[in-house]
Amino acid sequence: MGSSDPSWRPEPSSNRSKGFTVVILVALVLLVGATVYLFVELRSTRRGLEEANLKIQTHEEHIAKLEGSVIRTTRQVEESASALRGEVTSTRGQIAQATKQVETQVLSKTQEIAQRLSAEQKAGIAKVGGEVEQLKATTESKFGAVSTEVGSVKSEVSQTKEQLEKTIAELKSVRGDLGVQSGLIATNGSELAALKRLGERNYFEFDVKKTKAPQRIGGSVLLKLKSTDTKRNRYTLEVVADDKVTEKKDRTINEPVQFYVAKARIPYEIVVNQVARDRIVGYLATPKDQGR
Repeated sequence: MGSSDPSWRPEPSSNRSKGFTVVILVALVLLVGATVYLFVELRSTRRGLEEANLKIQTHEEHIAKLEGSVIRTTRQVEESASALRGEVTSTRGQIAQATKQVETQVLSKTQEIAQRLSAEQKAGIAKVGGEVEQLKATTESKFGAVSTEVGSVKSEVSQTKEQLEKTIAELKSVRGDLGVQSGLIATNGSELAALKRLGERNYFEFDVKKTKAPQRIGGSVLLKLKSTDTKRNRYTLEVVADDKVTEKKDRTINEPVQFYVAKARIPYEIVVNQVARDRIVGYLATPKDQGR
């Protein structure tokens, strides 16, 4: 049947051979490519292994050096410790020897001092007895002198007291320019000293000159000298107290010039004892109890 068909023809053998050849070539190409790839990977792997081996070798060398350094350091420490132990032992021996020598010297010195003190004590007992007698005589002499001096001081105090009482008795109390009976008036330094000792008032001495600015007296009072008349012993003065200005015009020496300040039941007093050219000298008297 088939062979009798005039249109059928067998395939030529050359076409089969070409197909097979192509397959073989493709297989060879793939094999060669795989071989090249494996060769490249193998060479890269070998290079990595060589670098790793070099690093390991470098680390091993470094470790060996460190181990050598540690061994040397350990040996040096042991040698230093051994030397220090020897020095400590030697020093302990020296200290023990020195301590023994010091104890011997101290004991010897103590015995020497004790013997010397005993001898000095025996010699000093007699000396002290003589000194006591001499001191007793000196004390009795000084006591007599002190008793005499005390008697003299008592006499002087008594005379001073009598003089003070006499001076105070001679002082006068007059009416001031405000019509208020003043305290005792001092006309000179000794009388003012007597008033200060009496202690009934506070006293502030002043020496005021004629100036543009007022002068502070006694802490809270300001005085400003306006004019003086030396022939008649008169003066004119401005008094500033509690922010108030009061003019005391044409006043005379030893006259109590009075003015009031806040919370004071009795007036303050100014007494001028000396009038000079553009200058007055005197004192300010203030009460000790200011009142409320």
